[in-house]
Amino acid sequence: MSVTQRPGSGTAPNESSGEPAWKTVPSWALVGTNDRIIPQKLQVSMAERAHAHIEKVRSSHAVTVSHPEAVTRIIEEAARTVH
Repeated sequence: MSVTQRPGSGTAPNESSGEPAWKTVPSWALVGTNDRIIPQKLQVSMAERAHAHIEKVRSSHAVTVSHPEAVTRIIEEAARTVH
């Protein structure tokens, strides 16, 4: 993963993104409880603000790599719920 990652753009924080999708589209959040990059409390706070369906998994920040079954489960749940 470190080979493919690159630094963020310095201009991104200053660009307008428009209306946030989470205000009108149902959201799901997979919270890594052992994440050392984004603290669990912050992840939960952001997910709650978006009124997201929250699922926690004992994982680091790389949850998509270390817990693909949990990622698949939450994606399938979202797909079944949204028409």
